[in-house]
Amino acid sequence: MKPTLSQQFGSCIRTLRNGTGMSQVEFGEKCGFYQTYLSRIENGQANPSLNAIEVIANALGMSVFDLFDYIKTERSTCHPTPKISSKAK
Repeated sequence: MKPTLSQQFGSCIRTLRNGTGMSQVEFGEKCGFYQTYLSRIENGQANPSLNAIEVIANALGMSVFDLFDYIKTERSTCHPTPKISSKAK
């Protein structure tokens, strides 16, 4: 099954955050978000608003447009690998 856009977006945010060396707690504090909200974004379980996306981009040191360019370019390499159920075999 192909990852959803929310999953691809969240996975790319996780990849970029990990590249900064910040934990979810540290990054959440920098963004002004609770760690649980950031976790839900990274897991594709939350759909951040445009304002939240701007905050995330700024915390990563990039513009929203740079963030979307990164996601467009890298989404094939930063999306989660779908789990194959043993029942599907």
